[in-house]
Amino acid sequence: MNNLKMHFTNKMIKIAINYYFIMKKILVIGGGAMGSAFTIPCLENNNMVTITEPYSKVFIRNLSSKNKFHSALKINLPKKLRFKKFSNDLLNEKFDLIVIALSLPGIDFIGRKLKMLKVRSPILVLTKGLKYEKKNKRIFTISEQLKKNYFLSDVSILKGPCLAKELAKKNQTSVIIANKNIEKAKKIGKMISTNYYLIEFSRDVIGVEVCSAIKNIYSMIIGAGQSLNASSNLFQKSIVEMKYLTKYFKGMDETTLGLAGIGDLYVSAAGGRNSKMGSYLGKGFTFKTAKKKFMPNDTVEGEQLAKEIAPFILKRVNKKRIPLMINLLRTIINNKKLKIKV
Repeated sequence: MNNLKMHFTNKMIKIAINYYFIMKKILVIGGGAMGSAFTIPCLENNNMVTITEPYSKVFIRNLSSKNKFHSALKINLPKKLRFKKFSNDLLNEKFDLIVIALSLPGIDFIGRKLKMLKVRSPILVLTKGLKYEKKNKRIFTISEQLKKNYFLSDVSILKGPCLAKELAKKNQTSVIIANKNIEKAKKIGKMISTNYYLIEFSRDVIGVEVCSAIKNIYSMIIGAGQSLNASSNLFQKSIVEMKYLTKYFKGMDETTLGLAGIGDLYVSAAGGRNSKMGSYLGKGFTFKTAKKKFMPNDTVEGEQLAKEIAPFILKRVNKKRIPLMINLLRTIINNKKLKIKV
């Protein structure tokens, strides 16, 4: 009996030691739908996960409540998930991975914070978007922005066709992590992957970021088709333009046909907010009218991106190669009705 007890005790000690060394500390910055859903596979992979929210009082209230009911996801988040108030002290803690899940306008804010505090933890960016720098008259990806402006050297990006509500339900989801140092990407993948959260890897950081951003604009265009026949035609033409733009910004052709390109475009066009807005534009509403009347509380990422990149695209890129993009940019910038030849 004593031998059995000792054997059981030794086994438990081994399990505890293994758990201690495998478990990683992950901080997720951004308590919205995607940031919160992302914590679920992280927790299932035996990590100690903390989430924080700098802005939204609603999400702070959700995450700090006893049952952690998330109003956007409509689920109770796992009890093991830790919520901490956003602060410099929190950012100064040692984490094995810091995940940025803020909207595009929050990138400069968190970049300044991490630079000021000289944070050296690996960074994983979930945010999708591009930034136009007026001074140099060029487009920057988010990872370039964090490296150039805020001296964060260890930055990976995670993109792909992932609806937050489906991930929260543990539906099978495939995403891609990009880093020029592929081993760093694989290290993060090992930390967060599960049997339903599947990870691919790429060195084409620029291509992955460009595709994942511009698909928001093309989702609006596809949504503007008023029939399946029209939308399928717009889908095909959107892929052609995405390939051109990805190559223009020095990305790889194959990336457009992968998870960050055609994969993410399909999910967004099938039922995302950008596609929904596109359907109203296709019915003849201007953007401002449609936003006010039908989507007053929704963030439309395609609109944010359009306003950001329009000064560059409309002046520097061959308009004949991207007629769909040009029409959509002018529609939003000038608040005019959308005119697209299918």
